[in-house]
Amino acid sequence: MRDAIVSGLQDFFYEYETPRQVLVRSKRVGIVCRLIQLGVLAYIIGWVFIYEKGYQIEDSAIGSVLTKMKGVGHTSEDEEERVWDVADYVFPEQGDASFVVMTNYIITERQKQDKCPELNDGKNSCTTDKDCEGGRYKRTGNGYMTGKCVNNKTCEVRAWCPVEDDRTIPDPPLLMSAENYTLFIKNSVTFPQFGVVRSNLVEGVDSSYIKRCLYHETNSPLCPIFKLGDIVRLSGFNFQQIAKVGGAIGILIDWVCNLDYNIKHCKPKYYFHGLYGNARETDKARASVGYNFRHAKYYMENSTEMRTLMKVFGIRFNVIVRGLARKFDIIPTLTAIGSGVGIFGVATVVCDLVLLYVLPKRDFYKNMKFKSTVMDDEALLGDSGPLSPQD
Repeated sequence: MRDAIVSGLQDFFYEYETPRQVLVRSKRVGIVCRLIQLGVLAYIIGWVFIYEKGYQIEDSAIGSVLTKMKGVGHTSEDEEERVWDVADYVFPEQGDASFVVMTNYIITERQKQDKCPELNDGKNSCTTDKDCEGGRYKRTGNGYMTGKCVNNKTCEVRAWCPVEDDRTIPDPPLLMSAENYTLFIKNSVTFPQFGVVRSNLVEGVDSSYIKRCLYHETNSPLCPIFKLGDIVRLSGFNFQQIAKVGGAIGILIDWVCNLDYNIKHCKPKYYFHGLYGNARETDKARASVGYNFRHAKYYMENSTEMRTLMKVFGIRFNVIVRGLARKFDIIPTLTAIGSGVGIFGVATVVCDLVLLYVLPKRDFYKNMKFKSTVMDDEALLGDSGPLSPQD
C-alpha cells in the first residue's frame, strides 16, 4: 500500500497530461467553428472593449453646486406698482442646488389673530350652530371653530383673519417677466480615485465670456448662464402654463470623462427634465397639479402682531450632478482578455457536440477523440495484467 501511495504521488508530480486532439477536415464544421469564433471576437472587441470600456477602471464624481439668480420683475395690481428683485422671488436664499422661483401669487394683507367667518366656498357651510362643533378643526379649514354659525352661513373660526381666499388663481401669471430671469450655475466635481478636479468653468469660459454668453444647446453649450424661459422650453413645458400654477424642473449636469485623453476634453453636458406634478394641457383632470407653498412676512402694528400672507406659485429647480470618469488600467484589461479567451472555448464545445451527436459519422469521431478501456476491480487494485485499450 505504501509503495502504491508513493508511486501515485510521483505520477502526480512528475507527469503532465494534455487532452487528446483530433484534426477534423470538414467544411461545415470548420465554417461553424470560425463563425462562432468570429462572433466571440466581435463581442470582445465591440462590446467589452469599445462599448463597455472593459480596459478601464471607473470612478464616480463627488460634486457641489452653487446657484445665483438675476433679474427684476414688475407687477401692477389695483393701481399699485411693485418691483420684485431676487430677495423677493427666490426661496430659500441664494446659493442652494434646490430652490424656487416665484412666478405667481395670491396675497392676503393685514392678517391678525382674531375671530372671523370661514371662507364661503361650500366646504365650511352651516345652517345652525350645531354644524360648527367648537374646538374642532376641519382639514380644509383655516382655523378652529368657535361653535357659531354666522350670518353668511359659514362657521366662525379662530385664525389669522381675514382668512385667505385662493379660489381664483391669477391668469396670466403676475410675474410673467420671470421668463427673462437668468440663472448662473457654478459646479465643480472631483474624481478622488484619479485625483482629478474639474469645474464647469472650463477652458475658454472666462469672465469676459460669461459677461456676454447665454446658454444655447448648440451655439453655446458650455455657457453656465441660463435663461429661465429657455430652461422651461427645453424641459418640454409652456412657460405661461407652468408659471400660473407652478411645477418642478430638474437640471442635470452630466460629466462623462475619458481620462486617457487630455483633461480639457472632460466637459459637462446640461439636460433639462420636467418632473412629476407639472401642469400640461392633458393633465387638467389629475390631482395636485403644479407646485405652491405659503410664505408670511410678520410685523407689529399698534402692539398687535400682523402678517402679510402669500400663497406662492413657482418653479422648483433641482440641480443634479452626475459624473463618471474612466481610465486605462492593466488589471481590468487582463481580466477582459482572459474572459474573452475563455469564451473562445464555446466554439470547441459546439463543434464537439455537432461531431459527436449530429453528423452521420459521429461514431467514427467518437472513437478518434476518446480512448476507452475496460477495467475490473482487480485491475483497478493492480492485481491483474496490463489493460487492453479499445479503439
